[in-house]
Amino acid sequence: MDMGCIFCKIIKGEIPCYKVYEDDQFFAFLDIRPTNKGHCLVVPKNHYRWVWDVNEDYSKIVNKIANAQKKAFETSWVVSFVMGEEVPHAHIHLVPRFENDGHGPLINLESVKEFSKEEMQEFATRIKNFL
Repeated sequence: MDMGCIFCKIIKGEIPCYKVYEDDQFFAFLDIRPTNKGHCLVVPKNHYRWVWDVNEDYSKIVNKIANAQKKAFETSWVVSFVMGEEVPHAHIHLVPRFENDGHGPLINLESVKEFSKEEMQEFATRIKNFL
């Protein structure tokens, strides 16, 4: 753990989040700046700087969560992307996409959507129900 890393603090429970998934190696939670409902971040519990430094189990968990999002939000379209600059802890974004979701062919990262705490909790619960 990196004591200054916001994701490490979230994993340790020092910062609240809308948790979607947790096992001994990985943690997933809703992004607080969602571009669509159900936008998740999937992170390793150990502090790695880059996604390519994480073991191959990472892709299995990302796949599992993306498939749960598809069922939870009744969509066949979940995009994933890696930025790696905004927080120096390996993380993969998973964003459910919908027809007429306001993004066009590519996710507009500046187009953050606001949801109530109740909606965010509902989104997390819906995803968990399909894991």
